[in-house]
Amino acid sequence: MDDVKQNLANWKEGLFPKIPVGGLFARSPVAHKWKAPFRSMMLREAAFWREQDLMAQSYALYRQGHVLGARILLRGGFETLATMVYLNMLMTDVLDGKLGFHDFSDKTSALLLGTRNNEHMPVAINILTVLSKCDKRYPGIVNIYADLSESAHPNYAGLCVGYSKIDHDEYETVFSNRWMELYGEKHLDGMRLCMGTFHHEFGEVWPELFEALEKWIEENDAELEATEGDA
Repeated sequence: MDDVKQNLANWKEGLFPKIPVGGLFARSPVAHKWKAPFRSMMLREAAFWREQDLMAQSYALYRQGHVLGARILLRGGFETLATMVYLNMLMTDVLDGKLGFHDFSDKTSALLLGTRNNEHMPVAINILTVLSKCDKRYPGIVNIYADLSESAHPNYAGLCVGYSKIDHDEYETVFSNRWMELYGEKHLDGMRLCMGTFHHEFGEVWPELFEALEKWIEENDAELEATEGDA
């Protein structure tokens, strides 16, 4: 079993089946009377479910030789990674005093509940905005995403490059499915990068920040109560 397949199996075993709200109140009744920490946890777990699903499908398509579909799913994986990173950056900003808690709460609502086709729901944050924020922590992620997007769209890379090649000797254009030839060797490297970075943000960065955020809320609860209507 290769390392990507093994990690995907480990991830599937580690998916969280539910969030017991009572357990959150037992951790900190003060911190968890506010909705933002719960939304942070919801975002984390839902992102993990989505990342595992996307990566498992990308791997399956790759093994079947369907590299275009595998790349499109990997693109979604980097979007999900960026959302996880962005959430952690927001929590860091609250702890550092760069972002108000109530503004943080609004952003968690937009990340978790945001949509573009329901006027009664929060407006979704543009994924390119999220990716640009993520790129500050992981320089190059925007370029990786842009490269994957070129494959996803029916433009020069998605049409001409993916399905044709010029034979200059014969003065003709030859059609074939070239995705494995072009990107097959580096696809698993992209998956490793995406999964490894996500695992770090999910399993190492978020738990420490979440615990610090709970303590910060406990220490600042009175001020948060007083300013709740100012958001």
